[in-house]
Amino acid sequence: MKLFCIVINSLICLQVFAQEDALLGIVEKELEREISEFAEFSNPPYYLAYRISDVYSHYITSSFGSLISSNGNRDRVMVTDVRVGDYNLDNTHPKENNRQFDIPFEMDRQHSVKLPLDNRQEALRFVIWQQTQQMYRQSLSRFKEVRNQNTTDKKLIADFSKEEPYIYVEAPLRDFTTFFDEKDWIQRLKKISKSFLNHPDIVDGDASIDIGMERKYLLSSEGSRIVQNRTYAYLTIRGTVRADDGDIVPLHQSYFAFEPAGLPTDDLILADVATMIGKLNQLRTVPVAEPYTGPAILYSRAAGVFFHEIFGHRIEGHRLKDKTDGQTFKGKVGEQVLPKTLNIVFDPTMKSHNGQDLNGYYQYDDEGVKSKRINVVEKGLLKSFLMSRTPIENFTKSNGHGRAEAGAKAVSRQSNLFVENSDAVSMDDLRKMLIEECKKQNKKYGYLFMDVVGGFTNTGRYMPNAFNIFPTEVYRIYVDKRPDELVRGVDLIGTPLAMFAEITAAGDKSEVFTGFCGAESGNVPVTAISPSLFVKRIETQKKPSAQVEKPILKMPN
Repeated sequence: MKLFCIVINSLICLQVFAQEDALLGIVEKELEREISEFAEFSNPPYYLAYRISDVYSHYITSSFGSLISSNGNRDRVMVTDVRVGDYNLDNTHPKENNRQFDIPFEMDRQHSVKLPLDNRQEALRFVIWQQTQQMYRQSLSRFKEVRNQNTTDKKLIADFSKEEPYIYVEAPLRDFTTFFDEKDWIQRLKKISKSFLNHPDIVDGDASIDIGMERKYLLSSEGSRIVQNRTYAYLTIRGTVRADDGDIVPLHQSYFAFEPAGLPTDDLILADVATMIGKLNQLRTVPVAEPYTGPAILYSRAAGVFFHEIFGHRIEGHRLKDKTDGQTFKGKVGEQVLPKTLNIVFDPTMKSHNGQDLNGYYQYDDEGVKSKRINVVEKGLLKSFLMSRTPIENFTKSNGHGRAEAGAKAVSRQSNLFVENSDAVSMDDLRKMLIEECKKQNKKYGYLFMDVVGGFTNTGRYMPNAFNIFPTEVYRIYVDKRPDELVRGVDLIGTPLAMFAEITAAGDKSEVFTGFCGAESGNVPVTAISPSLFVKRIETQKKPSAQVEKPILKMPN
């Protein structure tokens, strides 16, 4: 009886919001009509879904105190998912004899389309009708190919998981013009970027903000009716200095909040910019680091990026079904993959951490599955993977990590990554461990990676299964206790399993790294929260050099 009441209340809620949200009502009506018509077909879709992103965004950039651009945009993008066959075997089934560089079915067809921005019922339903027909024809053709493949002698893993449908509708977003004050932010950004003036060796001094509101719809033939909102404000400061040898050296600082009002005050930002300018002026004359192998400390923000790039992508479940992927952790569930003191958790239900908004928060993923906390590693043992509705061996259900940007099809992706440490060590003790290990390895110094701007990793099996992290602030810590030395031109490189084996200790304080992760399903918002790490052996290489000639004329006043 209780479940019945919940369903009735949800349906009433849906009806109420369908009256307030014209797009929801129109798509609902067209979906029901098409399901009814498909029922007469000999090979009807067993699953039909529409995912729509209604996005308002505005991007403002200022450089050296002047406005460079202020551009607003509005988009409605729909992804249509038409599946023919059944949950066990459908048109998305991987190709047999998958060759290198084969394009997955999900990526080689036109599955997204832009919808009219106004809510004219006939125009919207016409576009939806056209796109559904096109996708059905493609799915039916592909399913016929799948049935002709010889799969009878192999253990069949289902192509799509059965999940509980949800009805969840948030109230419509407020008007975008009330979300932020364009004129105010133009003046603020000009004020921030003006700080870079009068420093002749600084070649770039920019401040930019990306502000947006997105209303996301998912309606499916299974009964899911999910409408949820996302808002964001992402402020970025970027400074670049010309070193004495002509090399270009960048630094970055970013801030994230769900609303512009949640960003730091101008006084705090200007203080950070002043610190950045001081470091840029230092970087003009510091030495270029030589390639190195030996002990290092990854400060918390750098450690967060490290785990995101090197570990996180390798436990995204759909990769274990891809024959071209390196499948680093396939068959390793229950095995020791990290030190016993570490847990790795992904938790998209967490909206904030220590008062800071988390970019990887959401209530339902882009396949309509409710978000949930997932313990991927417990006491160093691999326990699970991040799962979308694409099952893999021994993991047949989604755990709410099917994600995609507007216009892309969802695959398993990361959310809020937490590195938990049961044996915390202070930074002072981490430094002592570093120096002691340097002595054992006969090294004059170890490295401290204070900050990074991002990185990338290759998980495929046809290229080296390696990673590259891009540090921006790196110090040498000397064994003879001379002051730490800032250096430049360092990239952190390596292979994942070798690097994991060298992690020895973790710190007692965590910090948040906010970013956007690019992979098969586009750019999705993510967060990494990690303590600092002591690693017995890392490897670095020199960054590519970008030379800029010194000015031949004096800087204008």
